[in-house]
Amino acid sequence: MLRQLCLGTAAVLGLVALANGSYMLIAPMNWYFTVPGVPLSGPFNQHFLRDIGLIFVFISAAFLVGIARPEWRVALWGSASLWLAGHALFHVFEVTCGIREPSALVQDFPAVSVPALIGVALTLWAAIDRARPLSNLRSEIR
Repeated sequence: MLRQLCLGTAAVLGLVALANGSYMLIAPMNWYFTVPGVPLSGPFNQHFLRDIGLIFVFISAAFLVGIARPEWRVALWGSASLWLAGHALFHVFEVTCGIREPSALVQDFPAVSVPALIGVALTLWAAIDRARPLSNLRSEIR
């Protein structure tokens, strides 16, 4: 049951990251003005938004490939979660330095901090799951 929940959550996280990254790549200006709070974070920069869009597509690939390849799961999910956590911490840094108002943390929490927390939790689960006997892993791959 826990395995299905974690893999399903990873699928949702991967698909949401794919949708977000694709939107950033295809229509960066629309993304900029559609996502609440984004215009308050700085001026529109098409190149920068597309760079970040690529990162979200790679994050998506990491979570989705990790579902199919359990032997790569910890490395893929850990790498993606490291970026997501760094991104969330950068938002905290902006508030602590006075660049943004504290209310930005509340506004950004669902789209910035929650994915990072989910990614870290999934990575921890994957690391624990990887430690289970090899015979169980072989049955999952089949």
